[in-house]
Amino acid sequence: MKSRLDPAILGRGAQSGAIPDRFGLAQREQDGDWRDYMETLDGPPVKLRTTVTEEHPKTILTFNQSPDIGFDRSINAYRGCEHGCVYCFARPTHAFHDLSPGLDFETRLFAKPNAAALLRETLARPRYRPKPIAMGTNTDPYQPIEGRFRITRSLLELCLETRHPVTITTKSDRVLKDLDLLKDLAHLQLVAVAISVTTLDAKLSALLEPRAPAPAKRLAALKTLVEANVPAHCSIAPIIPAITDEFMEDIVSRIGAIGLRSVGWIPLRLPYEVAPLFREWLSVHFPDRGDKVMAIVRSMRGGRDNDPGFFSRMKPSGVWADLFRARFRIAKKRAGIESERFQLDIGKFVPPSLRGQLRLL
Repeated sequence: MKSRLDPAILGRGAQSGAIPDRFGLAQREQDGDWRDYMETLDGPPVKLRTTVTEEHPKTILTFNQSPDIGFDRSINAYRGCEHGCVYCFARPTHAFHDLSPGLDFETRLFAKPNAAALLRETLARPRYRPKPIAMGTNTDPYQPIEGRFRITRSLLELCLETRHPVTITTKSDRVLKDLDLLKDLAHLQLVAVAISVTTLDAKLSALLEPRAPAPAKRLAALKTLVEANVPAHCSIAPIIPAITDEFMEDIVSRIGAIGLRSVGWIPLRLPYEVAPLFREWLSVHFPDRGDKVMAIVRSMRGGRDNDPGFFSRMKPSGVWADLFRARFRIAKKRAGIESERFQLDIGKFVPPSLRGQLRLL
């Protein structure tokens, strides 16, 4: 793979902001803030600024019938994610809004401040039947702007009020900001938290996930959750061949050492515009092994960059996939970890009133 001649865009995962052509949208270039640009024509390139736009959707709870995932409903309080993980499978969703899955996805964010009010309306419907709500399945509920908007916390407060089960997936130790709510939910068997750890190398993490907390902070957060008796899971996700797979055994070992009883791994997925973005990232940071990485990925995906098929998209095949499975199984055995499945209680649910108080009868 040839090395890209343009300098790397530091502090961002994506290395370009091209608009995908599958929707026939106009192309444009990122040039930072115009006024700053005019004032620094002879200076260094202008850094891209992160902007947040408030949006007010009519619904917040999304249902799915996918056979590949273990939940049928989810909430995403934000669109786009400042963590900037270059491999994020959610990036193509920005293309639906005339935005780039590349730099726009991590710099032009959207927040839904009325999320809790919308969820309250849904939970109050007479025909609503509770099942665990998954949070963080598309964009991280604890990305940096959560500190400003506190939307995730408001949703957890409603789940506690209504005794509704919820699961959380994040790459951030900011989840501990809501440890008080998590402990109360855990006491009622209403919550499980998954934290993703991709690598143990902080420098590599800064390239892959430039604005996500360092791996050491995520491991420390998992330890805190264990000590607080909050059901916790470590997701080694994604496994990137020849880039992050070398850390698999060490991550599992450290997970076992802190007393975590649940760990899993997810292979790299490159749907739609993620594949060219990831190839570009390789050409900037790892041109020496880029071809090898993509060759292994294709060998696990039936000769393609990505397998979109139900039942197979989450289950890579081939020699390399079998090798990763064997390594993971052996690592778990050595660490003394037996897969633990969390059973959340749906029987405690109490529908809310639309005025914000629980019904007495």
